[in-house]
Amino acid sequence: MKRFLLSLLALPSLAFAEDLLSSGNTAWMLVATAFVMLMTPAGLALFYGGLTRSKNVLNTIGMSLGAYAVGTLVWVLVGYSIAFGDGDIIGSGKVLLSGITSDTLKGTIPELLFVTFQGTFAAIAVAIASGSMIERVKFSTYMVFAALWIVAVYAPVAHWAWGGGSSLNFGEMDFAGGTVVHLNAGIAGFVVAMILGRRRDYGKAAIKPFSPVLVSLGAALLWFGWFGFNAGSALAADGIASSTFLVTNVAASLGVIGWIMVEWFVYKKATIIGGASGAVAGLVAITPASGTAGVEGAIIIGLIGGALGFIGVAKLKTMFKVDDSLDAFWIHGLVGIWGSIATAIFIAPYAMIENYSMASQLASQLKAIGLTTVYSAIATAVIYFIASAITGGGRVDDESENRGLDETIHGEKAINL
Repeated sequence: MKRFLLSLLALPSLAFAEDLLSSGNTAWMLVATAFVMLMTPAGLALFYGGLTRSKNVLNTIGMSLGAYAVGTLVWVLVGYSIAFGDGDIIGSGKVLLSGITSDTLKGTIPELLFVTFQGTFAAIAVAIASGSMIERVKFSTYMVFAALWIVAVYAPVAHWAWGGGSSLNFGEMDFAGGTVVHLNAGIAGFVVAMILGRRRDYGKAAIKPFSPVLVSLGAALLWFGWFGFNAGSALAADGIASSTFLVTNVAASLGVIGWIMVEWFVYKKATIIGGASGAVAGLVAITPASGTAGVEGAIIIGLIGGALGFIGVAKLKTMFKVDDSLDAFWIHGLVGIWGSIATAIFIAPYAMIENYSMASQLASQLKAIGLTTVYSAIATAVIYFIASAITGGGRVDDESENRGLDETIHGEKAINL
């Protein structure tokens, strides 16, 4: 236990020193990887698809599907090399998975499996960001943006936190992607939403979600897949994975309760969309702490995560006046910040290491939050302008936006009656 936790503070992806294949760990990681894969083209696609308007459902779903496809390609081409190759600021030496064979190990599992597992994280990160820009960004622009963003933003941030980069690693505790995935994606989506500007009818007409049923189903699939996302980050079928599995479930449940409680207090309604969003907020909040928090910590982290998500969407969003279409920043970015801070506060007694200093760890968490925010914001803006230039502008024309992108871009409808 202590051997794992000491390595956790420095590099959670390298939790094992053994060089022998474990069939049990490998079997679990095959399943966990499949769980995480399900999150993007199924869970997030349905969650986002249900939240958008009927005229843009397929376009929104297509962004998650496209993100997974494009993300997988660029990850095996160069993304994995940048994130987990040798080097300080960025990694190198594993372009096209050079030097990796079926016998190469990452701890006790095949490195090829580790490549696949980490690739699912890269794909869902850029898919999360799509929620801020839907209903007015060109599909072609987003596809180019997704490829470039994974290479130039996600992979370097992953390298600093997990991949061995030392100069920009502040000793952050991020077990499964609080800053690497959620804050990173939330900031990216928010920046692109600012650049694109508001939807033409934003604030002028009612913007109603297509289907709370799809939102609920999508959230359930995300919840299911998150067990692989968090517990799989232990890279082993052991007690840490079991604890992570438990606190992930607890925090998601408390996220539902936290969101609905505050929603009822403010609006005297307990919406299904709110409950589903609260589950996702709870999952986001526990992600960085899932390897170290106990049940008591998970209850607090999830409850505050759900409440904070509601406050961000219902109150803070109106103050910033940025048209973050599906609230990617408020649920993933804002709650991701809370989760990262909470990671330093809520550590189970059995996970506490010798001479641990909460103040010192909080400083490390805040440094990582600051670095991720600044780098992601600047690099995302540059990448968006490059993608926009390549595709002849990043925003759809007024007619396409008014008619809906399902019909004008894809030539399809979500439901044909």
